[in-house]
Amino acid sequence: MSTKTEGRGVFESSVCPHDCPSTCALEVEVMPGARRIGAVRGAAANSYTAGVICAKVARYSERVHHPDRVTQALLRTGPKGSGQFREIGMEEALDRVAERLMDVAATHGAEAVWPYYFAGTMGLVQRDGINRLRHVMRYSRQRSTICSTVCESGWMAGVGKFTGPDPREMAKSDLIVMWGGNPVATQVNVMTHVTRARKERGARLIVVDPYRTGTAQAADLHLPIRPGTDGALACAVMHVAFRDGFCDRDYMARYSDADPGLEAHLAERGPEWASAITGLSVELIEAFAREYGATERAYIRCGYGFSRSRNGAAGLHAVTCLPTVTGKWRHEGAGAFWNNRGIYHWNKTLIEGLDRKDTSIREMDMSRIGAVLTGDRKELGDGPPVHALFIQNVNPVTVAPDSNRVRRGFLREDLFTCVHEQFMTETARMADIVLPATMFLEHDDLYQAGGHSHIQIGRKLIEAPGDCLSNHEVTAALAKRLGAEHPGFGMTAREVIDATLRASGWPGVEEVMAGRWVDAQPDFTASHFLEGFGHKDGRFHFRPDWAAIGPDHARMPKLPDHMATIDEASAAYPFRLVTAPARQFLNTSFTETPTARKREGRPTAMVHPEDAARLGIEEGGRVRLGNGRGEVIVHAKLFDGLQPGVIIVESVWPHADFEGGMGINALTSDDPAPPAGGAVFHDTAVWMRAIAAQATETPALAAE
Repeated sequence: MSTKTEGRGVFESSVCPHDCPSTCALEVEVMPGARRIGAVRGAAANSYTAGVICAKVARYSERVHHPDRVTQALLRTGPKGSGQFREIGMEEALDRVAERLMDVAATHGAEAVWPYYFAGTMGLVQRDGINRLRHVMRYSRQRSTICSTVCESGWMAGVGKFTGPDPREMAKSDLIVMWGGNPVATQVNVMTHVTRARKERGARLIVVDPYRTGTAQAADLHLPIRPGTDGALACAVMHVAFRDGFCDRDYMARYSDADPGLEAHLAERGPEWASAITGLSVELIEAFAREYGATERAYIRCGYGFSRSRNGAAGLHAVTCLPTVTGKWRHEGAGAFWNNRGIYHWNKTLIEGLDRKDTSIREMDMSRIGAVLTGDRKELGDGPPVHALFIQNVNPVTVAPDSNRVRRGFLREDLFTCVHEQFMTETARMADIVLPATMFLEHDDLYQAGGHSHIQIGRKLIEAPGDCLSNHEVTAALAKRLGAEHPGFGMTAREVIDATLRASGWPGVEEVMAGRWVDAQPDFTASHFLEGFGHKDGRFHFRPDWAAIGPDHARMPKLPDHMATIDEASAAYPFRLVTAPARQFLNTSFTETPTARKREGRPTAMVHPEDAARLGIEEGGRVRLGNGRGEVIVHAKLFDGLQPGVIIVESVWPHADFEGGMGINALTSDDPAPPAGGAVFHDTAVWMRAIAAQATETPALAAE
C-alpha cells in the first residue's frame, strides 16, 4: 500500500529480505516510472521495526541501482575463475543450463546434480522454491547447516520448540542480557527495545561476547569471555543461584525434569572453576550471577554466535537453563529468546514440492561443499561425484569454510556450474553460465521473521533491469525445459504466496497486504511456556535427549556443562580466532557497495596490545595468520577489548580484498558441530606472525 508522497516519489510498503532476524517492515520511495527507488526507511507503524532500520538497507538505492549489477546472461569463454565471459540471450542461457543438467543426469545419475542455495533472500518463495525443482527431478538433497543448525540443536535440547517470550517484551525488562550477539551491527531493532527499557525502566544491559563490540560498548557491563566457554559461565551462574537462594525450586518441580543430580553437578562448577575456563575474574562472574539472580524481569536475548562453535549446542542449552533454574520464564519481560520460527506453522508443500520429496535420495552438508566437490566419501556416500551445481542465493566460494578446498572443487574441469546472481561474486566468476537475478523490490515474496512475530508480503515495486529474472521464474523456466511437472511451476509467485498462506491457516494475500502484516505472536501463557514446554512431557529438559536431535550425540554432556570440544589453543596454534560479522556487510552482501566498503576500510585483525608487543606487531602493521588449512594476510588493529590470545577478524570480505587473494575462511574448518552438524566459523586456532615492513631502499642502495 502507498503511504504518502514525499519529494518526487511515493512511499510503498515492503520488507527487508536479507539474512537477519529483524525482517524489517520498510517504506520504500518509488520514483516516477517505477524504474528507480529513492529513500528507504523503517515502518514506524510496525511495533517491532518501530521506524528503525540499519544503515545498509537505508541506502539500498546504492545497491539496487549499482552499475556493476549483472543484467544479462553470461557464458564463460576463458579458464574457470578467470572472469572471462560473453553476453548471451536469456533463452539461450536457460537452454544451455537445462541441456547440461540433463546430460549430467543421463551420464552419472540424477544425484550428480546438486542444487545449492541459502539465504541471499529470506523470502519463502524465492529462497526455497529451488527445492521444488530438486525434489521433482530427484537431484541430491541439501542439509542446510551453514547458519543456525547448532543453535537449533541447543535450543531444542531444553525448550523443545522454536518459540519464546515476545521480543517486544525487552522494553518491559529490568535487565537484558545479550549473549552471543551484536545487535548494534546485526539486529539493530533489538537495541530499539533495549533503549526503551533503559529510558522507561532504568534497565541495565549486560553483554556476553568475546570482544567489545558496538553492543558491548553501549552496555552497562561486558563479560569478554574466551570463545567457546559460554557453557562454563552459565553453569557458574546456576551454581550461584543454588548457593545463594536465587533458584526457584517450585518452578523447577512443576516445569522441568530437575532432579537432585542437577544441583550436585552444579555444586562442582562454581565461579572459580568457570574463571579458569572463561578467563573472567571470579569477582566479575559473581557480580553477574548475583545481578541476574536478583532481577525478576531478566530477559536473555541469545545471539547466533553459539551457532559458530563446536560446542555451541551445549553452550546454548546451558544458557536456556538459567531462566528455568530461577523461574524467570513466568514473568513478563523475562525468560530467554532465540528464534520465533515455530509460530508460523507453514505448509510449504507447494513452495518446496514436499509431496515429491524422497528421503532415500542422498543429502549432503552444504557447509562441507569443499569436501563434496573434492570427492569426500563421507558426504558422497555410495553416490556419484557432483558433476553439476545450480546455485541461487549464496556465495560459497567466499563464505563456505575451508576456502582453499572449496576453490579446488570449483576449479574441476568436469564440473558444470550455473550461478543465478545479482553481482559477479567470486562464486559467479567460477561459473560456466551466470544468470541475472532480480532484487527484492523487483519480485513478489512472502516473509516470516525469526526475531519477531510478523508475517509480511513484499510486493514487486519496480521493474527489473535487463534480462533479470526472479528465482521463481528461473526454476519454472528450467522445469519446463527439463520436463519437471508440479503445480507450483505453473503459478505466479503471488499465486504461490496466496495458496501457501491459506494452506497454513493464515489470511490470503489481499488481506495480509491490506493490513501490511499479520502478528503471529502467541499469547503470554503460550509464549512463556506456562502451558508447558515443547517436549512430550511438557517439561524443560536439563537432561536432553541428544540422540533425538542429531546422530553425533554420544559426545554431548548429560547435564548443562562446558563441553571441551573446541579447537583449543596450543603451542603450534596459540591464538583463538573469531570471524565475527562486519557492521557494514551482511555475509558477502553489501561488499559491492562503495559506502559499505569505505566504512569498513580493509580486512583487519583485532589484536590485544600484550600479544602485539610480544610479537613485534605495530598498529596498522601487516600480520600473517595461519594453520593447517591455509594462511591469510591482514592489517593489525591494537585493541584491548578482548582477552590476550584472542583475535577478531570481522568479515566476510571477498578473497580478492586480501593480499594474496585468499580470505579469512581459508582458516576456518568444515568440521560439523555435534550433535546435528553446523559450521564452526568462530572456533579456529591459528598462529600469528608479524610481517616486517618492506624496506624503502633497493637492495643495491642498501648494500652501498
